[in-house]
Amino acid sequence: MGTSAVRRRIAAIGGALAVGAIGVAACQRRRRGTTEVVAGTFPNGMGYLRFGSGAKSLLWIPDPSHTGHLGHGRGPDGGVPKSGYLAMMTRMLRSFVEAGYTVFLVGQKPNLPHGWTVADMAEDYAGLIVEEFGGQVDLVVGDSGGGMVAFCLAAQQPDLFAHMAVVVAGYTLDEAYKAANLESARLNSAGRRTDAAAAMVSFVFPGLRPPFVARLLALVMGRVILSAGSNDLVVGAEALSTFDGREILPTIPVPVLLVCGDRDRFVAKSVYEQTADLIPACTFRLYEGKDHLGALFDKRTPGEILEFARP
Repeated sequence: MGTSAVRRRIAAIGGALAVGAIGVAACQRRRRGTTEVVAGTFPNGMGYLRFGSGAKSLLWIPDPSHTGHLGHGRGPDGGVPKSGYLAMMTRMLRSFVEAGYTVFLVGQKPNLPHGWTVADMAEDYAGLIVEEFGGQVDLVVGDSGGGMVAFCLAAQQPDLFAHMAVVVAGYTLDEAYKAANLESARLNSAGRRTDAAAAMVSFVFPGLRPPFVARLLALVMGRVILSAGSNDLVVGAEALSTFDGREILPTIPVPVLLVCGDRDRFVAKSVYEQTADLIPACTFRLYEGKDHLGALFDKRTPGEILEFARP
């Protein structure tokens, strides 16, 4: 391995550990009560976390293979799930709360059957907007696999939202990532969070040496990034692995903001570029040097979305 490759590997590992540190710090801030987060469940069974109380509404669709049903994994008091991913989301969503939004981070329905598709999930979110938000929300944002759900929602029911942004999602996923994501979801659903994270570490950092470094990174990611597991995660990973949006993207009749990074191993840069080209009215933001989580949690991302959604 050349010197430049070694430096990139070290930088990537450092970035992953930095993301973990951000999550821990955000968890600490949440415990100190600086950001109010309210957990609940809609009548149709979809669990949510609500941030803020602004006049504008934002529906955030997370990756169904990572968060699943947000009602899963709460503490004995039924409160907010303890997850570093959600803590990092709390930190980022503060920008939207300060801009006057009430943000609903809404997971998929619980106990979905195997074979449930991304399009089926989009229909669930469409029904939720009709039943609980009066038929329209001001802004829909989908991240990662949740962005695929958002693509389907835009194609099926474009009248249900005023603006849509998709972060780190393309028309399909990298084949190797599909396999790693399925394995990770299955391990996480069995309660093996460190092993689930190890499956992702092996994909993101193949051949990482020495072995204890990979295990340490998996231990951090398993505790900081992953949510507590359930079979919902497996259903979500299966749905994402079979999704190909090339037929539906050209039918999206509304403008869409797409934000991503050029170093993303989950979705190839060429797939992001093709995705942007397939959407008739796409505003494309490609961050140089950013991987999947790096682009999602980049400090520029909330500002890009808010500017796009400005009336």
